[in-house]
Amino acid sequence: MTDLTSLTLADAREGLAQKSFTALELTDAHLAAMEKARVLNAYVLETPEQARAQAKAADATIARGEAGLLAGIPLGVKDLFATTGVRTTACSKILGNFIPQYESTVTSQLWRDGAVMLGKLNCDEFAMGSSNETSAFGPVLNPWRREGSDLDLVPGGSSGGSASAVAANLCLGATGTDTGGSIRQPAAFTGIVGIKPTYGRCSRWGTVAFASSLDQAGPFARTVRDTAILMRSMAGHDPKDTTSVDRPVPDYEAAIGKSVKGMKIGIPKEYRLDGMSGEIDKLWAQGADWLKAAGAELVEVSLPHTKYALPAYYVVAPAEASSNLARYDGVRYGARVNGRNIAEMYENTRAAGFGPEVRRRIMIGTYVLSAGYYDAYYLRAQKVRTLIKKDFEDVFAKGVHAILTPATPSAAFGVGEKGKADPIEMYLNDIFTVTVNMAGLPGIAVPAGKDKQGLPLGLQLIGRPFDEDTLFSLGEVIEQATGHFTARKWWA
Repeated sequence: MTDLTSLTLADAREGLAQKSFTALELTDAHLAAMEKARVLNAYVLETPEQARAQAKAADATIARGEAGLLAGIPLGVKDLFATTGVRTTACSKILGNFIPQYESTVTSQLWRDGAVMLGKLNCDEFAMGSSNETSAFGPVLNPWRREGSDLDLVPGGSSGGSASAVAANLCLGATGTDTGGSIRQPAAFTGIVGIKPTYGRCSRWGTVAFASSLDQAGPFARTVRDTAILMRSMAGHDPKDTTSVDRPVPDYEAAIGKSVKGMKIGIPKEYRLDGMSGEIDKLWAQGADWLKAAGAELVEVSLPHTKYALPAYYVVAPAEASSNLARYDGVRYGARVNGRNIAEMYENTRAAGFGPEVRRRIMIGTYVLSAGYYDAYYLRAQKVRTLIKKDFEDVFAKGVHAILTPATPSAAFGVGEKGKADPIEMYLNDIFTVTVNMAGLPGIAVPAGKDKQGLPLGLQLIGRPFDEDTLFSLGEVIEQATGHFTARKWWA
């Protein structure tokens, strides 16, 4: 029998339908792989008993001919999604051993469709990071290594555990969240596919909040088709989330293989940065050529406010984080460090519970929201955000179907290599992705090549609001031209 963990999600679904293997066998194969790959630190909690129970239930529905869209498919869940009766910590000490008594909408829809939960996946603390090094559970390792090197590399962040687990065949797909690139950047670093849907496409209810106007859940998988299958299950209106949009969920999988002939693809001149790696520039040109060969038309477009996106993002996101994280006070749930009075208890709890990066962003956010600085920073950043959104609207109004850009400014870097002396060095990893969150648009990262050291590189496609279908069609063109990447298995 083929190694069950190396199947694509679509192939596994077909094998289950044909009864080539059972959901329990598929689940057990993944649980065994997880056990051998603990050095990657992708999972912070494994749930084998629950996984096997869900797999047996899936086998029963398949036998009855009542299988759901994801019946028997083993998935990993980012530790930002509340899971009933299963520890959820946002990879922070401040949530301690918090066990929710409710289920996030996104995960409840996956279980509704028959998926199997293998465990909770590591991430940057409260999703604040670009390398998965800020987690209270320690850094996640990328399953990729440079050719001829044993140096441990980061998988990207904040959804680094999700990306690493999918790339290392420790699950067939995973949930992630993307506030400034936290799905697309790790997908590019690990040679897999990740999509940030349009803001409002997936419910945020039951997901630990970082920056509420930017956060959006989305899937990771090893192929564009697999990502489309997951997206169909995760998306949908939720009355419990006032930002959730009430519109039908398309069959995203139907977009795979559709012709892209006649589509107009924008190439934004502002994304060609000074000092950009020649490899990234070459990859970008190659991606454009692939789309052109498939019948798409390439046009140069202008997004003039792009240069202001990163500084504006790092005002808006910390401001919202400062507000959202005020609820972690040691009173209602999570960790508590006592003090002589309630104010000291708040201070002690937050000092011990939050890591350095989270404390830094809370302080930045509190500062930009404070009296005397609100107009100078937060209000101005929101005005810039409106201009960034209008840039995209102007481009799409000219008939452009999607925009092609690099996903990251480089391939994966070494653990501990960036950001220690200067946090801005780490923030620059989001330079190609934050505009999409600021404008609320969908964006997909697709593997497109390798650098000279054999590490995967990704391209990003940015779409019109709620037009993820087009991104799946275009992404599949790049995938067909590139093929699939598999990391050398050094961890087992």
